[in-house]
Amino acid sequence: LAHTDVALVIGANDVVNPAARRTGSALQGMPILDVDQAKNVIVIKRGQGKGFAGIENDLFYKDNCRMLYGDAQHVVGELVQAVKK
Repeated sequence: LAHTDVALVIGANDVVNPAARRTGSALQGMPILDVDQAKNVIVIKRGQGKGFAGIENDLFYKDNCRMLYGDAQHVVGELVQAVKK
C-alpha cells in the first residue's frame, strides 16, 4: 500500500493496527493490512472504542490518518456524493 494515495478503512481496528509490527505488543505477529503506509488514510468508525485486543490503535494518531465518526453507510454515502461534485 506504499504506492496508494488513499486507503479507506471502514469499521476495522486491530487488523489495521501497526502495533502488530512492534515487539511486545498484544498484537505482535498478527497479520495486518499495512494501510498506514498509504499517503492518506481515512477511517470510518462509529466511535472511539478499542478493538477486540483492547489496545489503542497507533494508526489513528498518525499524521496521515483522518477519522470520520458515524454510521458507515451514511458516511460513505456522503463521501460518494462529495466526490461526484
